[in-house]
Amino acid sequence: MGPEDTRRNVAFADNTVGQEETEAVLAVLRSGWLSADREVRSFEEEFAAAAGAEDSVFVSSGTAALHLAVLALGLRPGDEVIMPSLSFVSAAEVCALHGITPVFADIVSEEDLTVSAADIERLLTPRTRAVVVMHYGGHAAGVEDVVALAERHGLRVIEDSAHAPLVRRPGGMLGTIGDIGCFSFFATKNLTTGEGGMVLARQPELLSQVRSMRSHSIDGSSRSRTASGSAGYDIASVGLNYRPTELAAAIGRVQLAKLHNDRVHRGRIVATYRRDLAHIPDLGVPFAGRTDEPAAHHLFPVLLPPGHDRERIRDRLRSAGVPTSVHYPPTHLMTYYRHGAPEADGLRDATAGREHLPHTEAVADRMLSLPLHAKLDTSDAAYVAVRLSEALAAEGAGA
Repeated sequence: MGPEDTRRNVAFADNTVGQEETEAVLAVLRSGWLSADREVRSFEEEFAAAAGAEDSVFVSSGTAALHLAVLALGLRPGDEVIMPSLSFVSAAEVCALHGITPVFADIVSEEDLTVSAADIERLLTPRTRAVVVMHYGGHAAGVEDVVALAERHGLRVIEDSAHAPLVRRPGGMLGTIGDIGCFSFFATKNLTTGEGGMVLARQPELLSQVRSMRSHSIDGSSRSRTASGSAGYDIASVGLNYRPTELAAAIGRVQLAKLHNDRVHRGRIVATYRRDLAHIPDLGVPFAGRTDEPAAHHLFPVLLPPGHDRERIRDRLRSAGVPTSVHYPPTHLMTYYRHGAPEADGLRDATAGREHLPHTEAVADRMLSLPLHAKLDTSDAAYVAVRLSEALAAEGAGA
């Protein structure tokens, strides 16, 4: 009896947090200092060195990283920021919160789910101030083309590298090619701190702004004020509380050391999926042709054959012990962004002429994310492939 013959309970996502992280957290607890301090600084230095950057700033979430990027770049109400619709909503919402209009761009194709540089160019207006490039699923978008376009038009580029920590390109690590790179260390990410994020920037002054705004733009740290007994401080600009904890940084440092080996294993899972799914008629496997390109392999999306009921397929897979998800419902089809927002929010009606995204809309109802994480076994991936093939066959037969 093969591994595909016995019912399994496959986890959709997981992380590699274990004894090393536990010991690192206990060391912080024993130190008596939990708020951002030396452990955070060490994590920042180690992440920056791994990314080939001068420095980095650890923050409380990936959304916090994007929010601070928007603020540091000086984007204002009435500005437009072009971004992919096929992404999590964070980039759109941090813009909308400040009266900045998110303008949604299409993906390249069914084979490449990253944002299209050509569609970004189509969407440019005199109000465009910046572009968000998201490296979908850990696969590099054409960020070099977007940066070249941005330089021609005087725009800034934010790299949403939430799915792609430490992925090298000819132009540098993802997150270091645009003006600002933003990372997420959420519980299901390849490198996790439970909640957390990181910011990189090409210009030291931008990163300095991010570091200041992370903690209310207060001059000096809590540790230095505690040590000196000083009760005074000054505020030079507006800031927020996006500080991380020493506990999160301790976990992150251990996770950073594991990232390479975890990625190699994820690559094996992806290779198994691509091999075992290749025989299924009309099943789309995005990025399947990128076998020689570095990738983080954060997600494994497939496109169901046209005409299949995704929820019924998901139910069949769930019954076989295979959970699935959808990454992502397109943002431009969400109620808030589809109908526009009150004028006070600074958003116009996003459906007025520029927001038909044919490639994104063509894949929206067919997308299905299969389990992928560093604890998954290749035999689990083979099992998932068999169960998906059976579910599609049963659906096609009307069973």
